[in-house]
Amino acid sequence: MRIAILGFGAEGRATSRFLKKKYPKAELTILDQKYGSDYLKSLESFDVVYRSPGVPYNLKEIQRAIRKGIKLTSSTEAFLLGARGTVVGVTGTKGKSTTATLIHNVLKEAGRDTYIAGNIGKPAIDLLPQLRKNSISIIELSSFQLQGINCSPHIAVILDIFPEHLDTHKTFKEYLDAKRNIVLHQKKDDFVFYAPDNKYSSEVATASKGYKVAVSSAKFPVNLSIPGTHNIKNAAMAAAVLSHLDVSPIKTLEVISSFRGLPYRLKLSCKKNKVSFYNDSASTNPETAAVALASFPGKSKILIAGGRDKNFDYKPLRDAVRRENVRLVVLFGENKEKIKRAVGHASLVHTTTSLDKAVKFAFKNAEQGDYILFSPGAASFDMFDNYKERGKEFDRIARNLKQR
Repeated sequence: MRIAILGFGAEGRATSRFLKKKYPKAELTILDQKYGSDYLKSLESFDVVYRSPGVPYNLKEIQRAIRKGIKLTSSTEAFLLGARGTVVGVTGTKGKSTTATLIHNVLKEAGRDTYIAGNIGKPAIDLLPQLRKNSISIIELSSFQLQGINCSPHIAVILDIFPEHLDTHKTFKEYLDAKRNIVLHQKKDDFVFYAPDNKYSSEVATASKGYKVAVSSAKFPVNLSIPGTHNIKNAAMAAAVLSHLDVSPIKTLEVISSFRGLPYRLKLSCKKNKVSFYNDSASTNPETAAVALASFPGKSKILIAGGRDKNFDYKPLRDAVRRENVRLVVLFGENKEKIKRAVGHASLVHTTTSLDKAVKFAFKNAEQGDYILFSPGAASFDMFDNYKERGKEFDRIARNLKQR
C-alpha cells in the first residue's frame, strides 16, 4: 500500500508516527511544499492520502485526486475511528479552546481519565495508545480539521459561528459545511450541544441524527474570574456537557469559577500608570474584536487592531467602536486603511506601520483608567492566525514601556 502524508507540520509528524506503527510494511511518502513546489503533482499515484489541516482541502489537485477515486483522509478521521472511550468534539468560530479547557479541567479535578488535544496544540492521534474504555477525550476541532471527514464524535459541541477564514475557504458556505461535519455522521444515540441564539450553530446542529441540547447562558449561576459575556456562554456550554457526563454541579462551578483564562484571549498583560493592557491577539475577526470591546462596559478604551485581511466586513467592529466608549483606534497591518474606512471617524483613528509603534502611540495617548486592548480583528500575516507570536510581541512591548 502506498500512503502519502500531505503536509508535514505537527499533525503530519504525528500521522507519520501513527502510520509506521499501524502499517509497518506500507510505503510512506511525505509531501510538503518545503520539499518542492511540485509536491501536489503525484497525488493520484497513491492509494491513500492523509491531508494535514494546513493544506487547503479545496486545492484543485486534491479535488482532482478525489474525483479519480483516491482515498483522502486525515489524522482527525483516524483518531475518531480509532479512539476508545468517549470523544467530545468542540467547534465554533471562537471559544473552542476555552470551552474545551474548562471541560477537561473539571473532569480532571473530578478524578476522571481525561485528555485534551486537537487544534489546541497536541495532535489528537497521539492520544490513541493511551485511551481506555473509560477515557474521555476533549478534542478542539477547527474547520480545516473537520473538512472532508466521514465520521463524527459521540458528543459534539457547537459554539457561536460567524464568518472566518474566508481567505482560505472559498465561501462562508464552505466554512459552514466544514463545521457541519462535526454532526453530519452522528447516530441516533449521539449528542450535540449547541448555542440556540446563534443561527449558524442552530443550523449546523439540525444536521445531527442524535439528541439535540440547546444551551442558554441566561441563568448560569457563576461569577467568572475572566471578563466577557462570551466567556459566560463558554462556561455554560462546558457545564451542560459536564452535567451530561455525570459530574457534580458543585465541582463544575467550583473549578469554572476559579478559571483564570487562556493566554492571548482577553488576558490582562500588565498595568502601567493605571492603564490596563489586555492581550486579545486570538481575536482574529471583526465579531470577536467587537465582543472584546463589549467585555468592559463603562470603561474608556483604546483599541489596537489590524493585520492581514481575510475578506471581512468590518461593520461589526465599526458598530462596537461607536457603542463601547472607544476614544482612540490605532491601526497597523495591510488592512489598516480598510478598517479606517469602516470605522469612519477620522479624528478617532491613527495608523502606523508596526505593532511596536501602535502600542507606544496608544500608551502615549492613554489617560489613567484607560483599557488598551490589542484585539486584531484579522489574521496576523500567515495563512493561519499566527496570534501567539503577535501576542508574545504585544506582551513584550507593553511590559517594556518606559514610565511616563
